[in-house]
Amino acid sequence: MEDKKIVTFGEILLRWSKNDCLRLMQGTKFNGNYGGSEANVAVSLAMLGERVEYVSRIPKDQIGQACLNELRSYGIEVNHVERGGERLGTYYFEASASMRNSMVVYDRKNSSFYSSAPGMFPWHDIFSDAKAFHCSGITCAVSQSAADATFEAVKTAKEMGLTVTCDINYRKNLWKYGADAHTVLHELMQYSDFIFGDQNEWEVATHVPHIPVNNMYVDTEFDMKAYKAYFEEMHKQFPRCKQMLLALRNQISTNHHTLTGFLWSEGEIYSAKIYDIYPVLDPMGVGDAYVAAYIHATLKWQDPQRSLDFALAASQLKNSISGDFNLVTEDEILQFM
Repeated sequence: MEDKKIVTFGEILLRWSKNDCLRLMQGTKFNGNYGGSEANVAVSLAMLGERVEYVSRIPKDQIGQACLNELRSYGIEVNHVERGGERLGTYYFEASASMRNSMVVYDRKNSSFYSSAPGMFPWHDIFSDAKAFHCSGITCAVSQSAADATFEAVKTAKEMGLTVTCDINYRKNLWKYGADAHTVLHELMQYSDFIFGDQNEWEVATHVPHIPVNNMYVDTEFDMKAYKAYFEEMHKQFPRCKQMLLALRNQISTNHHTLTGFLWSEGEIYSAKIYDIYPVLDPMGVGDAYVAAYIHATLKWQDPQRSLDFALAASQLKNSISGDFNLVTEDEILQFM
């Protein structure tokens, strides 16, 4: 059987952060590493043994070349990364500590990806040997032209018969160019076979109120009938969608979280165990690890419960790894499970 690839599309960023939970205004030294939701998914999929191509737009300079070198080091194909634009997008991350929440400051306006536009990427060529396409709401939040390029990609992917997966990825601080986040995300999700998001993201995209969850511990019991009715209401909005995954994370303290999830798959509802995660080393990219592992598992096993359990375990492990990328293999996840 031909080894078909999974394609992801998004903006790779340079993340700047400080050691020892210093605030951004403290100290003089920053640590830099590459990340960004769709790039994180690409790396996770490659670590799980998938053939992956990452599509983006980056500057034609040494920083852009460093991005390509980083992606290639994980075996990711970058043949259709567009080179051009002014600069690489960045963000500054302030880690949480004690009762202080984490903070992100974006610096993405007028980045190379910001000026992505329809016609820049030869999607028919890119998808000619692909089995799935993954995108997220972040690309639609960056700029109008980047949103237009994203819709060009998803429409082409559907026309060519690919499985389309979508992470809602609502980032309130990014929606600054005038578009309504609910309207755009709701339309993007119409093309998706699989949709992933947390409670807040699903509510923004659907206007369906989430089911309140307070103080989630490992022995918490959930009303599965309520969640089944919740997903069925959302499926009315996205009748093409075959699978919907809701991630639930409870932050007990900055380095102590609980994590679980619910999956709706073609009319059936599935739940998973609740992981008690302590200590949390780095929570960045946990959602990306979740969605990547689920894509891999469901394409490989076509078993909803096993896929959900695998994805949750992969996401749990990401909390133990510094940086944005989930550097774990399929064997390691299975052994952990």
